[in-house]
Order: sequence, then structure tokens, then C-alpha cells
Amino acid sequence: MTSQPNASDEPTARADEQRDETPADAGETGPADGTDAAGDEPEIVDGRTIEHLLTDHERDIASTAEGTDATAAKRPSLDLPRLELGRRDFMKAGAAVGAMSGLAGCTSILADEDDDSGGAAGSGEHSVAPGEHDENYGFLSGGHTGEIRVVGLPSMRELMRIPVFQTESARGYGHDAKSSRMLEEEGDGHVWGDTHHPRVSQTDNDYDGRWLFVNDKANGRMARVDLEYFETDAITNVPNCQGVHGACMQLPDTQLVFGVGEFRVPMPNDGRDVQSPDEYGSVITAIDPETMDVEWQVEVDGNMDNGDGGKEGRWFFATGYNSEEGTTEGEMARSDRDYVKAFDIPAIWDAVESGQYEEISGVPVVDGTKDSPLNEGDRPIVRYVATPKSPHGVSVTPNGKYAIASGKLDPSCTVIDIEAIAEVDDPQDAIVGQPRIGMGPLHTAYDGRGHAYTTTFIDSEVVKWDYEAAVESEAGSEEPVVDRHDVHYNPGHLIAAESYTASPQGDYLVSLNKLSKDRFLPVGPIHPENDQLFHIGDDDAGMQLVKDKPSYPEPHDASIVHKDKIDPAKTWDPDDYELEYVAEGEESFERVDESTVEIEMWARRNEYAFPEVTLREGDEVRLKISNIETTSDVIHSIAIPEYDINLALAPQDTREVTFAADQPGVFWAYCAYFCSALHLEMRSRILVEPSA
Repeated sequence: MTSQPNASDEPTARADEQRDETPADAGETGPADGTDAAGDEPEIVDGRTIEHLLTDHERDIASTAEGTDATAAKRPSLDLPRLELGRRDFMKAGAAVGAMSGLAGCTSILADEDDDSGGAAGSGEHSVAPGEHDENYGFLSGGHTGEIRVVGLPSMRELMRIPVFQTESARGYGHDAKSSRMLEEEGDGHVWGDTHHPRVSQTDNDYDGRWLFVNDKANGRMARVDLEYFETDAITNVPNCQGVHGACMQLPDTQLVFGVGEFRVPMPNDGRDVQSPDEYGSVITAIDPETMDVEWQVEVDGNMDNGDGGKEGRWFFATGYNSEEGTTEGEMARSDRDYVKAFDIPAIWDAVESGQYEEISGVPVVDGTKDSPLNEGDRPIVRYVATPKSPHGVSVTPNGKYAIASGKLDPSCTVIDIEAIAEVDDPQDAIVGQPRIGMGPLHTAYDGRGHAYTTTFIDSEVVKWDYEAAVESEAGSEEPVVDRHDVHYNPGHLIAAESYTASPQGDYLVSLNKLSKDRFLPVGPIHPENDQLFHIGDDDAGMQLVKDKPSYPEPHDASIVHKDKIDPAKTWDPDDYELEYVAEGEESFERVDESTVEIEMWARRNEYAFPEVTLREGDEVRLKISNIETTSDVIHSIAIPEYDINLALAPQDTREVTFAADQPGVFWAYCAYFCSALHLEMRSRILVEPSA
């Protein structure tokens, strides 16, 4: 199953001897046609590849990247030949040592040395007055906090945090029976997660406001958030993979949720084949959005990275790297090409339904590797489209015509004609454009007016370009580029308003930057990241920087949804959960047997149903409690710290917890949310009598 396109028998050269072996005027990036022609080799600058030049400067960058512009003039020059890197802009952009497989630092190649404004727009027209509402919801991943962060746009005010893969006390997540059981059963012993790609469900290629799905890159899980209550309601532990990186959907109607598996492991990973990397595999996973059950998986060659779905329901795309299937950096860097994988979803279903799969860990796993019999004939289930080395993000244009992969280690983006994929004999013939964007292109978003916006990690820019012009231009041309704007610093993902739908709003864009360096007050060695808001609604004025927002590490991707497409509840509807609501007058205390007690009670401003509860040491206590308030935003809780209990209760909500009364004594249960003037008096005395 191992495939090595254009593989060399030797690791990528690191020594200076390559300067003498390669002409200084080696050509620019050429079409990704999968051949060994000279035009397919990495770009050469003064006899060395861009990657090697940047790698050589890594030590210099690390030793001189501290501080701000005030000390920049004292440092030695790190100018790189033919890359137009000004000393001031280079240091302004900061350094990201080791963050891109040896690529480091960043530049701003179009900055005006005499203009420090950065093209910032006046904040007045993009501000939201106190008491006024934003036009959009922004759903940002929380990275290794394991949460989703909800902000309003354009204000960038943080509205809420939704815990997903970790316990969180303010909302009682992981403390009540349902959420703690969900974390335990689908957590596989993990107490943290790494959220990356929040995607909102769609109907007819437009956001429907029903669900949000997000992956756990660290631990191979997928979660679903109910957007009526802004609460995680399901988690799936994905088998046969380590690290679900991408989280995307089959469109137009969210028929499936896809988890893009990154790390290659034996399947099942139970101790077999640990010394046989050729037997490792990575899989894409299809999940039913209603049940959150895994429907099937497809094994592919190499590692996978990010993904996106076509608009018509047939194709799903995933970028890939390590086509060499190596286990070290040197082994992974031999080839100068990797692949975008195009998955034919109906063809995969046909294979599953006809029994052409192997069941592994209880899941149908279809062989989608290059040498698979299912990839022979006129309807292969996976088409491998060769691109420059290690593409990172891939996204489908709003009109559904193109899938655009960002080069990461190559300064180009690859434009793939989706309709042509099924028609051409050679998948390379579906590549219709490869514009030169800049150094380190990572992710691309859209404005609905034919423009793509791509982050360049090394250049520290957002680059605006015309993707139809890219189709008309020669490969490697910069003519499709319309505008560039500095960001601060080293952007990863970006998102434009409703970019993942067929009809983006085209007014705002957020660049999620990995470094903030000198943009905020210092807070110690670990800096906040920097989410920068741009107004992109005026093509004549160009991209306008509106504001910076410090962000706790580490957001990755985001989705922006217009407020009219989300309809959050103001109070809970008891019909929407399984527990029986406890109304006033229905409270009860029952000793089921000698060591089991069941308590059903309610809470309202200033009081609980039972001002006092008497238990025996050793009792198992099942406590159910409802907030009987009907007014929105009157939150109660019941906290019993000695028993590690903290349940948060929104109006009309009901929660349940079981605990062992294994400590004799007097324990006060109290409301941890400030709910009224008599908040401090809202308590219940719990008496645990010692055993005989």
C-alpha cells in the first residue's frame, strides 16, 4: 500500500553542496503534473530551495527575534536573497521556529516603510454600541482548551464558551451524570482535547443553525454541539485512527460528517505491527450526524491533513502529506510531491453495501489506497491528485466549481476543477490553475465575489486573489493577486463570513494569527494569540484592518454565521431532555434500601425544596434537581464542594448526579451563581450521620 511519488533514495539535501549542483536561475513553480521534469522541482533561489534558505536562518531568527522595533536596528541583517525581506518587517512579523517542518519567521513584502498604519480602518463604522447586538456569531475552536468560543462580529466580544472535551465548572459540564458519562465513555481515559475545526450544519448549502461539529485532533474524537442550547450533546470516539484533524460535512444537507484522520497507526492499534510502518494506515471516517455512529472508513496512502466537501454531495477532498509513509522528518521529506485525495462518496457507499470492505474494530474499512482494486477501472473510489509538497488546507469555492489546496511548503495554491475530476483519465488534468500567492500559504476563504483569501504563514499576510483569473493565468503567475495585507503575526487559519456556504456574506474576515509578540501588554512567557478582524466588503478600498483581539491559546479554525440563522433558546424546554422535570410540590426524598437514597428537588431564587437533608455515612445518593424559574438568565446551581459536586442549572433545566456520602459531618449545599439579593442565604444543610 506504500506509494512514493517522485521519491528519491536520499533524504532531502541540507548541505551547502546543493548550491553548486543547482543552477541559480532554476525555474519557478510549475504545474503539478506528477512528472520528474525540472519544472516540478522545488523553487530555487541563488542555488538553494526556499525551504533550505529559511531553515539555515532558523538559529539566527531564534537568537534575534525577541523584542520590538525599538531594538531591531541593533540586530544583524537576515535579508534573504530575492525574497524582498526588509529587516524591520521581518522582525515585526516575528519568528515561528520549527512550526513548519523547519520553516521559520515571517515577512511583510508589501509593507510601506514609512507607514505604520497597516491599512487599519476606522473602528467607528464597525463598532457595536453597548446594549446593541452583533450581526454575526463567530464560533472559534479553543485548541487544547478543548472548547468552542463564541464571539460576536464585528465587535469581537466573547459571548460564551462551550466546553466540549474537558470538564468545566462554570457550566457544570462533566459534573452532572449525562455529561460526565459522555466524557468518560467516549473519552478513552483522556481528560483534555484539542478542538480545531468547528463546522455548522447546513441545509441546501446554507447554515441551518441546528448543530456544530468539531474534532479532537489529539485524541481522535468528534463532537456535536446543539445550537439551540449551545451545549455539547454527543461525542464519538473514532476507532482505527490517532488524531482526527479535519472536521467537515457532506453537502448540501449535512448527510455525513467527516473526520480526517492524520497519524498513521496499525489497525487495530492493539500492539500488532508496531515495528512495521508499512502496515500503518490513516483513514477518513464518515459519521451519521443524527446518531453520531461511524458508518464507514476509507484507508488511504500517506497521512491526511485538512478537508472540505463539494457542494453537490459527490466529492470530499482531503489534503495529504508524507506520501513516502516515513516515520521521521527526513523520511517524510524525500519527495517533492504529495496528494489531494478526492473521495467519491457514492462509489464508497456502493463498495460498503456490496461488502467490499474489511471490518476492523467493528467498522467497515474500505481500501482506498492507490493500489486497491477499488481504484481500478472507470470509477475509482479515491482519486489522488499530485500537488507540490505537503499541501495544508483545502476548501471548495462557493460556486462549487473548484477545490483549492494551499501549498504550505510551496508558494502556490492548486486550483482543481471538481467537475473535471470524474472526466479525466489522469487526475493531474483536473488541475486548472496554480497562482503564486506567497511564502507559506496555509488556508483559503471566500467572499462570494470571486475572490479567495489565503493566509501566508511565512510572509505574515492575508492575500486576496481572483480564482477565475488564476484559471486563466499561467502556472506560477502573480497576476491573479488583487491585494495583500500584513497580519500580526504568522497566520494559520482564516475565515470569512459564511465562507463555507454557497453564499458568503463578503463583509468580514478574521485572521487567526499564531503569534502576537508586541501587540498587547506582556503577560509572561506564554503570549496570547491574535485574532484580527478585517472588513473586506469594499473591493475599491481593499482589505481594512478593524481590530485586534487577544485570544487564549490556541484557536485554529472558525465559522461565522449570520445571527438570523441561529435561534438559541432562552430557557430549557423540559421536553428536550430525558430526565423528568421536578416541579414545585413534586419534590421527594426516598430511601430505596438501607444504603440508597433518591432525592428529587427544585431550586428557585433564595431557596431549595429541602432546607435540610439527613443521610447516613455510606449512602449512595442519586440527586435530581430542576431550576423552576421561568425568567431567562436566572441561573442557579447546587454546589457541594466536599463531594466535588457543582451542577449549573439554567431556567427549566434539570440535572442529575450520583455520589457516595462517605464523609460524616455537616455540609452546606449552596447556589454558586449570584441570583438575587438573598443569594448568600440560598442553601441546604446536608447532615451525614456517622455509621454505627
